Amino acid sequence: MKTIFYLLVITLSATCNGSEGIYQQQNDATVFRKQLNKAFQPGEVLTYRLHYGMIDAGEAKLSVQKTDKKVGGREMWHVVGEGRSLGAFDWFFKVRDRYESYIDKDGVFPWLFIRRVNEGGFEINQDYTFYQHKKKVNTGQKEFDVPAFVQDMISAFYYARTIDFSKAKVGDIFTINTFLDDEMFPLQVKLAGRETIKTRTGKYRCLKFRPVVQEGRVFKSEEDLNIWITDDENKIPVLAKAKVLVGSIKMELTKSEGLKNEMAKV
Repeated sequence: MKTIFYLLVITLSATCNGSEGIYQQQNDATVFRKQLNKAFQPGEVLTYRLHYGMIDAGEAKLSVQKTDKKVGGREMWHVVGEGRSLGAFDWFFKVRDRYESYIDKDGVFPWLFIRRVNEGGFEINQDYTFYQHKKKVNTGQKEFDVPAFVQDMISAFYYARTIDFSKAKVGDIFTINTFLDDEMFPLQVKLAGRETIKTRTGKYRCLKFRPVVQEGRVFKSEEDLNIWITDDENKIPVLAKAKVLVGSIKMELTKSEGLKNEMAKV
């Protein structure tokens, strides 16, 4: 199920109860990024269906919620990604994943990241605290130096949606510095064109992206993964198609609620 969130992201040491203590050592001179966000708001819910070949293999739901939690007086939004296996896949390889990020409302960068993964009995539990004013991440076991305003794997999805692609040209590459599994991972996507596509929820004007990938790993080449996001202010991924080393995967938007803007339907 990590594949679902990976597909979404590339487009574009405390638990949360301890958030008030993160900011205590901040220098008053710290200047935080102000990121213009026309793409999403609290109340938005996006639902995706993952197909492995011809089989419905899983479902992912991403939501944006308000929270009363603050860091040094700064407001946060709580974004949640939940993934689960479906049908026959649920019988022999049950997946129940939950990703959470508490992102800065004004800067669209994370302060806290929580990951609870259970895939076929294999479990991952991660709690990352982002000290953005210090350019550090604490995993509960080790502290890492990171670039300014680094993202986690779920907040990267939302930050990518705030990027202005209006003047982007085919071939332009966009990079998002992301901290994942105790290491830095520069997510890169390349604009491949503009297309109108049809899905089960309608026809959309879209921007088409491909990742800059390391050949021979999950994807053999850049052409093996294509992602279409709406060419509007929402910038919502509506379709992704991928050839992986052991088959093919398709991810499709099946439902959207609480959107900030009208979708770019044709």
